[in-house]
Amino acid sequence: MVRITLPDGSQRVFAAPLTGAALAASIAPSLAKKAVAMKVDGRLRDLVDELAEDARVEILTRDNPAALELIRHDAAHVLAEAVQELFPGTQVTIGPVIENGFFYDFAREAPFTTEDLPAIEARMREIIARDQPITKEVWSRDQAKAFFAARGEHFKVELVDAIPAEEPITLYRQGAWLDLCRGPHMPSTGGIGSAFKLTKVAGAYWRGDSTKPMLTRIYGTAFATKEDFSAHLHMLEEAEKRDHRRLGREMDLFHFQEEAPGSVFWHPKGWTLFQTLIGYMRARQAQTGYLEVNTPDIMDRTLWETSGHWQNYREHMFTTKTEDERDFALKPMNCPGHMLIYKQGLKSYRDMPLKIAEFGKVHRYEPSGALHGLLRVRSFTQDDAHIFSTEGQLTDECIKVNDLLLSIYEDFGFTDVRIKLSTRPPHRIGSDASWDLAEASLRHALDELGRPYSINEGEGAFYGPKLEYVLRDAIGRDWQCGTLQVDFNLPMRFGAFYINAEGQKVTPVMLHRAMFGSLERFTGILIEHHAGRLPLWLAPVQAVVATITSDADDYARTVAGQLRAFGLRVETDLRNEKIPYKVREHSLAKVSVLLVVGKREATEKTVSLRRLGDQASKTLPLRDVLSLLSSEARGPGTNCTFRPAA
Repeated sequence: MVRITLPDGSQRVFAAPLTGAALAASIAPSLAKKAVAMKVDGRLRDLVDELAEDARVEILTRDNPAALELIRHDAAHVLAEAVQELFPGTQVTIGPVIENGFFYDFAREAPFTTEDLPAIEARMREIIARDQPITKEVWSRDQAKAFFAARGEHFKVELVDAIPAEEPITLYRQGAWLDLCRGPHMPSTGGIGSAFKLTKVAGAYWRGDSTKPMLTRIYGTAFATKEDFSAHLHMLEEAEKRDHRRLGREMDLFHFQEEAPGSVFWHPKGWTLFQTLIGYMRARQAQTGYLEVNTPDIMDRTLWETSGHWQNYREHMFTTKTEDERDFALKPMNCPGHMLIYKQGLKSYRDMPLKIAEFGKVHRYEPSGALHGLLRVRSFTQDDAHIFSTEGQLTDECIKVNDLLLSIYEDFGFTDVRIKLSTRPPHRIGSDASWDLAEASLRHALDELGRPYSINEGEGAFYGPKLEYVLRDAIGRDWQCGTLQVDFNLPMRFGAFYINAEGQKVTPVMLHRAMFGSLERFTGILIEHHAGRLPLWLAPVQAVVATITSDADDYARTVAGQLRAFGLRVETDLRNEKIPYKVREHSLAKVSVLLVVGKREATEKTVSLRRLGDQASKTLPLRDVLSLLSSEARGPGTNCTFRPAA
C-alpha cells in the first residue's frame, strides 16, 4: 500500500507502487498531459520515477514556478547538444542551473567566442522545435565509463568516478544525444519554449582548480514566458547602466590592480563615502548600547584551532609561517578576537547583554575567477558585532537586532527585505542539542515578530544557524547582506562564562551580528541601487560651486566656505570653461548639487541651484541655500550630519 498526500491535504491510496505520470493520470487526464515533473517530499523528481513509499507529492506543470529550474536545466542540455552538433570533437563537462539561468563548460582546442553564440542559439531553437523526448536511463558504472572513454570524453569519465558508490549512474537521452546527469528533466525538449538567450562566454578552470585545464563557459538565461524573459532583459540593461565598476570610475571612487587582487584601492571620494557609512553605523550602534573595540589582523594558529576555523574554514584563510616556526592566519572573521576581549575580567549576569562591535578588516581567499569589483573581494571590512547574553535574554536580543537591521536598511532606501533561516550544515561543531536550541531560538524570535521567512536547509555557519537578510534593489535584484547567528558552541570552546545570580559559572550565548555585512560590498550595492545618484547625506561631494566668469571666483570661495561651515562636503570649479561643459562633467561624476554663480549672483548674494538629473535650475538667496542643503545633509536615524569617520 502506498499513501500519497496531495498539496490540498487529500490522500490517495494505491495497492502497488506507481510512477509520477501514473499518479497524474489518476488525478485528471488533463493534468497528465500538462505534467512536466513532480515534487516528492519537497524534492524535484522525474515523472517516470516510482513512488514506492508514503509521501507528499505535488505534480508540476510548466507554469508552476518550481518548473523554472527544469526549463533551465533542459536548456543547458540542449546547449550541449547544439555545441556538439556544430563543433564535433568538443567535450562537454558540467552544465548546472544558476540564478537567472544556466551555463555549460566545454573543452575545445579553440575556445568559443561571443561570435559563436548566434549559431549555437539558432541550433538550440532547432532542437527545441524537434520536441525530442527526454528519457532517463540507469547504467552500470563500467558501462558509463566505457561509453564516455570511447567518445574521448575523459571529463565525463572523471565525473563518473566521482559519483558515490551507493548512487545510481543516470543518463538522459534526447534524440540521439545523451548526457550524464542526476536529473530531473521534463518529458521533452519542446517544454523549454522560446524565452531563452545565450548571454556571454567566459573562461573557467575544470572544477574551479587553477591547476586543471581551462574550459570555455557559455552562459544563458531562460524563462517560462516571454513576458518574464523581456522583463529580465530589461533588468540586465538597467544593471549594465548601474554597474558599480563603471560608475566607480566615472565618480572617481576606487580602482583594483592585479598586484593586490580582490583588494580595493580607495580614492579620496570613495574613502569619504566609505567613512560616511562607518560614521552612520557608529552612531546607530552607540544609540543601542554597543561598545566599539578593535582586534589584531593576524593571530596564532592555536586561536583558530580553538575556534574551529583551522579545521573547518582553512581553505578560505591566508596563512603564513614565521622564522620561529609559528603558524599565523590573517583573520577571516572577528569573532575569536571578540571572545578574547570578553574573557578579560570577570563578567556577571548584571553585565548581560554585553554588546561588542568592530569595523574589522577580514581576509578570505576567493578564487580569482569569482572576484567581482566591490561585490566579491578578498579583503573587506565587516560592521561586525557580538552580543553575549543569557539564554533568557536571547529572544529579546534577536528581536532588537532584527528591528535595528530593518530600520537601517530603510534609511538607505531598501524597504523590500526578505528573511531566510539557514539551518545546520553537514560539517559543523557542537552537539545536536545545542543546534536544536539555537535553531529554536531563531524560529521563536521570527514567530514573535510575525514576519514571513523561508528556510535554507543546511546553509548555516559551521558554528551556528543564522538569519540572512536579503535586500531587493531598485531593479528587482536580491542581495544578501545582514546576518544574525546564534552560537552556543564558540563560548564553550573558549571556556567563556559569567557568574549568575546564584554565584555559579554559566556559559553565555553568543549572537554574531552584521548589518551591512561587508562594507565594500554594501557600497557597491548602494551605488547600483541608486545608479550613482546617492542621497545628499551620502554623496562624497555634496555640492560643487562653479563660476560663470572669473569675476565670481571670490564669491564662489565664500559660498563654498559657508557651506563647509555647515558641515557639507563642497568643491569649487573655477576653471576657465563654459558652464554647459562644467554641468556635463559634474553630472557624469554624479555630483548631487551644482551651485552656479556669476557676477550678478555675487552682487545679489544669490546662487543658481541645479540638482543632479534636473534640466532646470532655480535662483535662491544664499541664506536659503545654506538652510536647505544643511538640512538635507543630515543623515536619517540620528540627529547629526555625517562627516567622514575620523
